[in-house]
Amino acid sequence: MSFLTVLVAALFYLAAVIFVTGVVYRIWLYAKVPAPLRIATTPAPVTKGGVVLRMFREVAFFESLFKSNKLLWILAALFHYGLALVLFRHLRYFLDPVPMVVELAQPFGKYAAFAMILGLLGLWARRFVIDRVRYITSPSDHLMLGLLVLIGLSGALTTFVAHTDIVALKDFARGLLTFDLKPLPGDPLLVIHLTLVAVLMIVFPYSKLLHGVGVFFSPTRNMVDNPREQRHLAPWARKLEEEKS
Repeated sequence: MSFLTVLVAALFYLAAVIFVTGVVYRIWLYAKVPAPLRIATTPAPVTKGGVVLRMFREVAFFESLFKSNKLLWILAALFHYGLALVLFRHLRYFLDPVPMVVELAQPFGKYAAFAMILGLLGLWARRFVIDRVRYITSPSDHLMLGLLVLIGLSGALTTFVAHTDIVALKDFARGLLTFDLKPLPGDPLLVIHLTLVAVLMIVFPYSKLLHGVGVFFSPTRNMVDNPREQRHLAPWARKLEEEKS
């Protein structure tokens, strides 16, 4: 087994542990944050079923973003939908046999990389061109966008320019899942791409990229708008009232 194979495999195992534990820890922190008031953004649903539908529209279609900024919505949609197709296409490296739906998605996922990169470049350009966005942009924002762009570009290059051994790559990917390491193709672009992905997994739980998880804990979105019908009490406030009584 080559040193490169062991090194990349160890990096991915480390990244997976940090990614899972980090995301679980952040979810635990989000769940602990008290919501003392009913602050659902109106017009808001008045039933729990309506809240579920609203959250679905928010996560799947970025509803509030569409209403507030059409250009930003287009760029976000290009990136997120392109990324979703690219990730779905990558399932072929881990499944055997490959389901028909994944096979059918291959040409779409292949070219979705360009939509993903275009959306990212547009989102990044906003942070230079628009004054109010540039003012609130931190170095970490540029680093995250740059990392995502490099991942997209390196992946596209391995697909369209410097082809790698797909069979060997699939053996390596499936070997990671079963802890049975197989040789990794030594193509430089592929190694760069995999390393960047591992770095993204490591920093993801501690970056703004975690907004994909945080949206589910947003009280402006996940609350039922029924303050007249039912008094809202956070658990800690209810405990205080019980102690007083």
